[in-house]
Amino acid sequence: MMRLTSLALSAAAMASLMLVVAPQVDSRTNTQNRSPIYGVTIPDGYRQWQLIAPALEAEPLDELRAVLGNAAAVDAYRKGTLPFPDGSVLVKLAWKQKPSPEFEPATVPGAATTVQIMVKDSKKYAATGGWGFGRFIDGKPVDEAQHQTCFACHQARVKGHDFVFTRWAP
Repeated sequence: MMRLTSLALSAAAMASLMLVVAPQVDSRTNTQNRSPIYGVTIPDGYRQWQLIAPALEAEPLDELRAVLGNAAAVDAYRKGTLPFPDGSVLVKLAWKQKPSPEFEPATVPGAATTVQIMVKDSKKYAATGGWGFGRFIDGKPVDEAQHQTCFACHQARVKGHDFVFTRWAP
């Protein structure tokens, strides 16, 4: 029960701190910082999107994560629509975990690690289940070798959920 309480407190802390600790990205540089392979950029205004779900990843990454969705993605989640419609965009924010200085059993976001993007465009990304992927550190796309693993992992594990890991958190 304490673990669930701690996770719930961590999720609440993550949601409330998301706007404060999420990496800052200058929208004027978005078009210059496209992910290799897919050409995905960090969407303008993503930090104001709705929370889809928090997540906790233990070893080896030891991260707190939060997935946000644009209006098309949120609507699909609410309605249980699969596959997601074209135009759906999901953004995963990730931070290192650290103990809360105010409440010892809780874990709160530490240093920001990555911003990961999934963009649904069934024609443009037909070869990868209709999804384009982007992974960014400090607003800059990571190298091509890391992007080559995105779809393979999604295909192997969540093909039956339109290649999306995250489920709607009620």
